[in-house]
Amino acid sequence: MEKVDLHVHSTYSDGTKTPKELIEIAEKEGLSAIALTDHDTLDGIPAALAASDKSPVELIPGVELSTNFDRTEVHIVGLFLDYTNNEINNYLAKQRQSRIDRNIQMCQKFCDIGINITYDKMCELYPDAVITRAHFADYLVKNKYTGDRNEAFDRYLSPGKPCYVSRHKVDPKDAVNIIHAAHGVAVLAHPVLYHLGKEQMNALLDNVCSAGIDGIEAIYSTYKPADERYIRTLAKEHNLLISGGSDYHGDNKPHIQLGRGMGHLFVPSEVLDNLRKRSLSYR
Repeated sequence: MEKVDLHVHSTYSDGTKTPKELIEIAEKEGLSAIALTDHDTLDGIPAALAASDKSPVELIPGVELSTNFDRTEVHIVGLFLDYTNNEINNYLAKQRQSRIDRNIQMCQKFCDIGINITYDKMCELYPDAVITRAHFADYLVKNKYTGDRNEAFDRYLSPGKPCYVSRHKVDPKDAVNIIHAAHGVAVLAHPVLYHLGKEQMNALLDNVCSAGIDGIEAIYSTYKPADERYIRTLAKEHNLLISGGSDYHGDNKPHIQLGRGMGHLFVPSEVLDNLRKRSLSYR
């Protein structure tokens, strides 16, 4: 049975592999398709499609949108997007500016505590990327301010820590609408990672289902068997399609491999087929 990976990041957000390298790795892993789902950007899609044209690996244009639900950051993945669509590109341009403003403020906070990070330096180090807190964490590790990325977040970058700056994020249901406007299929990403209780999870599902979300990520690198069973049950209860992916970030998450996750991940191609069929209703 053919396998796919529908949650992958490149150097255009916080991954360490270029779109071309992702296609090459996917081919070596025997994947029939991958979705490029960088954080709040579609900039890597043209390069990924160009590489896919020379490979048996199909490239699904995607994105991972950051949203806020009841003080929890929730991600919505879009698949089969029209990456030239004006509405989603206008939205992403506003999000990019919001990140830039936030990053400049974070740099100032670092300088205020004696850690010399400038926004120009971050842009020089990560010229193509949507710069996220993960990039700041990498900078801190590489320059010996912290031992690893977790320490960087725990000491400086998490909410309530000295260099954290919040930024505006849309409601999850609004992200679903934006994806649908770009003729894409909307998927609730890695819901287990939000550590929501039953009541909160139901409230989140009510929110996204009110906008007609299409699917939920039931197959994921860090899920235990009980997690997958739980999400599959939620999918059935809410009439949602199944999606799945590794959330591959290259060297930034070295324990997770493309298409294989932590070794047990397997997303069958029928998952992609079902999502593809749904996408036709938005054309």
